[in-house]
Amino acid sequence: MREILGRRRKLSLRRAGRSAVLTAALTYATEWQWPVLPGVGLRPGIGRVRECGCPDPDCAVPGAHPFDPGLLAATTDAKMVRWWWTNRPEAPVVLATGGRAPCAVSLPAVAGARALAAFDRAGVRLGPVVATPTRWSLLVAPYSLEVLGELLHSQDWVPGALRFHGEGGYAVLPPSPTGAGRVRWERAPRPAGATAGRGGRSASKRRVDGLARPWLPDVATVIDVLVEQTAGATGSQGGGTRLAH
Repeated sequence: MREILGRRRKLSLRRAGRSAVLTAALTYATEWQWPVLPGVGLRPGIGRVRECGCPDPDCAVPGAHPFDPGLLAATTDAKMVRWWWTNRPEAPVVLATGGRAPCAVSLPAVAGARALAAFDRAGVRLGPVVATPTRWSLLVAPYSLEVLGELLHSQDWVPGALRFHGEGGYAVLPPSPTGAGRVRWERAPRPAGATAGRGGRSASKRRVDGLARPWLPDVATVIDVLVEQTAGATGSQGGGTRLAH
């Protein structure tokens, strides 16, 4: 009897986790009009060892990238989103960045934590911040390659560890499971009229459904601090370039 109850409990937990991913994907696509698609996901493995579902045995971002379907398939259509995650309930949620969708700037987690502290001290309002154990991504308003190029050209040096996700790029959204760990909100999305909590932080456990379309800062507002904090955290080990995008 205990064994049967244990199996039922595990099944219930799995269904709850899958429902959370589908619910999030539907919110992004239908309420916020962010085009999404399922990521490649992970192959089942022994213990904590789980490989990327793509053919590359040395995949740099296991599970956390588009494969089949490709990035061009990203959509805001509710029927397509339900079909995808009904058939692939554990697939990560991938956002196709750029166009009318948010763009993103990602950096190592240590640099990300320093950057957020610097923004809080300066009273700078941030949008959603996505986190994995290794990297954090700040979602920003859509920008063009020309605008980004001008901003980066004004910098003396841009660390290679700072990456930009614009038109033709992508970002993985919570609560996606990936090889680096489950994706979460370090700063939860807030609608345009919302105010920040203590220290500028919003609750990381806040539900993402039912919110108005999240407010996003311009990339020009955050770029200087992100460059500075990434350079300070990575030093020469991160590599660098005057213009990186």
